[in-house]
Amino acid sequence: MRRLCAAALLLFSLTGCAGYHIGPIQPYYLRAVHSIAIPTFKNSTLIPRISVLITDSVVKQFQQDGTYRIAGRDDADAILIGEIDQVVRAPARSVRGNVLATVEFNLVMKVRYSLVDRATGKALGPAAFVYGTTSFFVGDDITTDERQALPLAAEELAVHLVSQLSEGW
Repeated sequence: MRRLCAAALLLFSLTGCAGYHIGPIQPYYLRAVHSIAIPTFKNSTLIPRISVLITDSVVKQFQQDGTYRIAGRDDADAILIGEIDQVVRAPARSVRGNVLATVEFNLVMKVRYSLVDRATGKALGPAAFVYGTTSFFVGDDITTDERQALPLAAEELAVHLVSQLSEGW
């Protein structure tokens, strides 16, 4: 009798999970988009090779998220057009006793992007901005320190961009 009750209890407890599915929940205006092409972002800054760094970070984040499949330009449903507007370094903390010397900087990247339908060329949503930030401490060479901080800001920027397109915010 105990086995029969345990089997019935197990059967009833498993039936509630039958209709639940885990999967991507896209914004309504992107419901027809399943694959995205991501050409290299345009670089409007004076920092060399940053467009490849940011584009690569965005592609990796899309692959990690899994909501959209990355495809070539001819096979994709939409194309992500991006432009790096600015990369700004601002002092965050000065040396104790010398306010003119900086010991820590904040680095901010700003990218403008839009998602375009591949077949019609029409924008699928409004153009938007996304930011990526990080901070870094100054050592002997500020240029090297900033160059090492760029991938961290690019990664945060990619996380924000992908969440805006896959979740709508």
